[in-house]
Amino acid sequence: MENENDNIIEDNQTSVNHEESRTINKLEENLEVSLEDKLKEAQDKILRALAETENQRRRFEKETKEAFEYGGFNLARETLSVLDNLQRAYQSIKNDENLKDNKDLNKFLENINIIEKDLVTIFEKNNIKKINCLNEKFDPNNHQAMLEIENEDVNPETVLQEIQPGYFYKDRLLRPSFVAIAKKKTKNIEKDEK
Repeated sequence: MENENDNIIEDNQTSVNHEESRTINKLEENLEVSLEDKLKEAQDKILRALAETENQRRRFEKETKEAFEYGGFNLARETLSVLDNLQRAYQSIKNDENLKDNKDLNKFLENINIIEKDLVTIFEKNNIKKINCLNEKFDPNNHQAMLEIENEDVNPETVLQEIQPGYFYKDRLLRPSFVAIAKKKTKNIEKDEK
């Protein structure tokens, strides 16, 4: 009987050893999978952080480049009003009936012209260019239509008059040209009814 009991105990111990081995194997597998998952997750986080850093570097380089290229954009826009006011003053003084008899008027107007030419030269040196728009097709990206004039002699949407000049600063629109554009004459309905 003792032999039988010993055999039973041995069988039980063998069973327990097999179960323990299986449990240990499963734990080792889970540990390996868990470590692999954690490693993959850490690698993914590192790659994302590197990509984000690279994106920030590129964004910073782009912003720095634009700041150097277009840093004077707002100053250029503000300076346009000086030129506009100078041109308005010239026209106002030139057309004033009370000042036409003044002997020094022509000399004064010449000085205003010189200042205007100097401003235009400074603009050109700093890549501020006037938009040529007369007799061109209306472009909503560069022009702002202020009024329409009926005209059959030209194609519709042709710029007939420049009310206020527009300008580019390098390749960016600084200010659109305010223009009058052509439109087809509308037929008078009352005449057709008679």
